[in-house]
Amino acid sequence: LFSHSNKQWYQRRVRGGFTLDELKAAGINKKQARSIGIAVDHRRKNRSQEGLQANVLRLKEYRSRLILFPRKASAPKKGDSTQAEIDVATQLTGPVLPIKQVLADTTARVISDEEKKQSAFQTMRMYRANAKLVGMREKRAKEAAEDDGLGVKKKKK
Repeated sequence: LFSHSNKQWYQRRVRGGFTLDELKAAGINKKQARSIGIAVDHRRKNRSQEGLQANVLRLKEYRSRLILFPRKASAPKKGDSTQAEIDVATQLTGPVLPIKQVLADTTARVISDEEKKQSAFQTMRMYRANAKLVGMREKRAKEAAEDDGLGVKKKKK
């Protein structure tokens, strides 16, 4: 069982395993996860709360559907399935829990005059310039506050 990746360009493909935070939220130990067929990736980090919740739900659903056969039929351990569940168990073929792609419903609409006047390139260029020049502008404002109004800087004592 694999999890969603949190990189945009890998969204259509399943990559890596579940993070340790996802396993913890689902109440599964990382050693136990590997023993029941769940891929674990200790390097991956959750970048969004929505992705974490979606993967935790997938883990819980997988755990609820899982039928664990005891190693010794005479002495089942905690977490093993009951005899009734074992009797009705069948081998699953195909994908275990396929990832359902949720596509946003988009409808066509007319572009307004205000949107036609705006330029996405100019807007992004201004945001980049503002982010780049914020330090220099703060420095100039601080220097202007120290000036006495005649363009002569006050001496520091």
